[in-house]
Amino acid sequence: MAKKNTKKNKLAKIEEHQRVNDILLGPLERPAIAWLVRHLPSWVTSDHLTFLGFLAAVLIGVSYWLTNFDTRFLWLANFGFFLNWFGDSLDGNLARYRKMERPKYGFFIDHTVDTISEVSIFFGMGLSPFVDFELALIALVGYLCMANLVYITTSVKGEFKISYGSLGPTEARVIAMIANMVIFFIGNPIINLPFGEFSLYKLVIIAVICLLFFFFFYTTITQAVELEREDRKKLLVKNKKSQGKKSKGKKKNK
Repeated sequence: MAKKNTKKNKLAKIEEHQRVNDILLGPLERPAIAWLVRHLPSWVTSDHLTFLGFLAAVLIGVSYWLTNFDTRFLWLANFGFFLNWFGDSLDGNLARYRKMERPKYGFFIDHTVDTISEVSIFFGMGLSPFVDFELALIALVGYLCMANLVYITTSVKGEFKISYGSLGPTEARVIAMIANMVIFFIGNPIINLPFGEFSLYKLVIIAVICLLFFFFFYTTITQAVELEREDRKKLLVKNKKSQGKKSKGKKKNK
């Protein structure tokens, strides 16, 4: 009888992935999250926090659109960024702290909600008076490319890496909040550069776009080279074993 294949498909082992979040603000964020998950009321669940993060993203998008009528809505957008950080950062940590992980469900629902959330945020930015809609969409594409890279890396390498160059979602929120405060206090001045005129907020978004695409292409190329070398070594070993078996079979037949 043929032996049953008891090995599971490694691509499906989401629950065994290694989380990598080596960010600049980590020394401040990690103790804060640890304290918060210990002191959250027992009735608060990880699902509640995920939903809070999603509602906060919608609030951010709507707040950016409302700045067409009053720039004070930038403060509401900043409040939304804080709530989004609170919900998005604590949902998984709370589940792990209470030992109530649902790895496959959590990975699925968290990142599908994240996608919708980012669409809301970037659409809102594009509908504000500070950023061209086309530029906001390019930034959204950059984010989605990075998100796709994270999910593929998790499946292929078992490494859930959400920080690149010591930058992660937390730093992105902080940059957005600082930009909002600067724009509120000094306006959105036009800056003359050798290659054109740009508003301050537009320059911030262009910088974010450049970082997103740089990390995407650099990581894609380096990871592809690394994975090709790993697979090539395995293939060579496999071929040597196969040739060894064939040579033994020929000797027996003589």
